[in-house]
Amino acid sequence: MKDFQNMFSLEGKIAWITGASYGIGFAIANAYAKAGAKIAFNDINQELVDKGLAAYREIGIDAMGYVCDVTDETAVSETATRIVSDLGPVDILVNNAGIIKRIPMHEMSADEWRKVIDIDLTAPFIVAKAVLPSMIERKCGKIINICSMMSELGRETVSAYAAAKGGLKMLTRNICSEYGRYNIQCNGIGPGYIATPQTAPLRVRQADGTRHPFDSFIVAKTPAERWGTTDDLVGPALFLASKASDFVNGHVLYVDGGILAYIGKQPT
Repeated sequence: MKDFQNMFSLEGKIAWITGASYGIGFAIANAYAKAGAKIAFNDINQELVDKGLAAYREIGIDAMGYVCDVTDETAVSETATRIVSDLGPVDILVNNAGIIKRIPMHEMSADEWRKVIDIDLTAPFIVAKAVLPSMIERKCGKIINICSMMSELGRETVSAYAAAKGGLKMLTRNICSEYGRYNIQCNGIGPGYIATPQTAPLRVRQADGTRHPFDSFIVAKTPAERWGTTDDLVGPALFLASKASDFVNGHVLYVDGGILAYIGKQPT
């Protein structure tokens, strides 16, 4: 049993989770800290970093927070250097920072498109590139990209997001292909619909007590018949960061309650 538990230990590891002041990134960082890792995170401005640091302190985690725009190659390189100086070389990278713009494609400007692609696809390339040389030198490393069901599916108003997450799936596979020989594993996590403060308005009961239409849609499309929680993601995230996944490479693990496997209920 002791050896089994050690498979999932992150004792002594340095984990960098981007955009982890709250939400999914925060939950993953919390799990990694409990498994023994030292936590570094970044966000786009000082206010978010400060809020993140306060939240980590509240649950007893001594995290290091950095202001860093993940689309800025120079800023990312400088942040990577600071993390090495403050904590040590990065063993685990989680590319979590991301945005979505729900705009019909024919109404979306090229600038709005580029913004989503830059944050959701180009930034994981930039951040991974910053940590790969050290991982290559040490012949070990874990890179986890937060993908999406939109890595596989399309839906109205999310053309840029789906394109970026589909590209991130392929970047995941290519990092595996290119760097697997250095004992570097790159995998993805594809969350389903997760109950977070950002999705709370979609789950508020209507005045007559019925579900929000989108809430009803998601529950009906999910075999588990519920939204996911951030807790549902931490087990997969810990597995992909630990020794337990040393021969798992180039995969996207979908944590979606079964949506991708399900055609939906027959109309009555």
